[in-house]
Amino acid sequence: MSPETELPDFQRRQLAFTAYIRDPEHAPIPDGIPARRMDIYTEIFFNNINEQLSGNFPILRQITDDAHWHAMIRDFMVVHRSTTPLFTEIGLEFLAYLQQERSPRPDDRPFMLELAHYEYVELAVAISTDEIGVQVDPNGDLLHQHPVLAPTAWPLSYQWPVHQVGPDYLPDAPPEEATHLVVYRDRLDEVHFLEINAVTQRLLQLLKENPDQRGLDLLKTIAAELSHPDPQGVIDAGAGLLDELRQRNVVLGTRT
Repeated sequence: MSPETELPDFQRRQLAFTAYIRDPEHAPIPDGIPARRMDIYTEIFFNNINEQLSGNFPILRQITDDAHWHAMIRDFMVVHRSTTPLFTEIGLEFLAYLQQERSPRPDDRPFMLELAHYEYVELAVAISTDEIGVQVDPNGDLLHQHPVLAPTAWPLSYQWPVHQVGPDYLPDAPPEEATHLVVYRDRLDEVHFLEINAVTQRLLQLLKENPDQRGLDLLKTIAAELSHPDPQGVIDAGAGLLDELRQRNVVLGTRT
């Protein structure tokens, strides 16, 4: 006897109802519900998911033809089981489906996973309620005190230039150099991205991993890693970079 047959009647009906809504081409219509009514439920549910994901991943939707996109949404509904009831987190659920559950298709864009991740990060930064958890002096000395990276600043590295992808730019091979970005929220809660180089990416990584180190110590680490012939030049340039990052709200200031 299967587990479903041991369930109360109303739960078995619920399972049959949701199974048909997810996969109307293969699941049977629940007993006692007219087909026309079930089709209305199915259409409403699909359209809601489609509308939400089209808004969460606008560029991916724009560069994907209707048939491919709708088939992907349907497969997401059939294959994936969400772990949250929050509709605002459906973008994260769709990203998990793309990364872990979707079988690659010949007509999938080669950069699809990275583009979807980038678009999800833009949404995540926009709605983030994360707090830093320490007192910050916005005017502190970034070299001789401890810089604080904003929780709404996400350093990212991609194989593909995802920030450039759109209807007019659909690369079929990644460039030789990786793409480094930081997505961040300014003081007016507007989301921006900044293309950065590998050294700036390393600095942001060190800021995140070493909150107890002074800015000067982090820049000395970078100069040593680069085996730079002019460490003081690295420190001077890094001081200016830290100040620019503070102006952009990527760095909030220093820990008090």
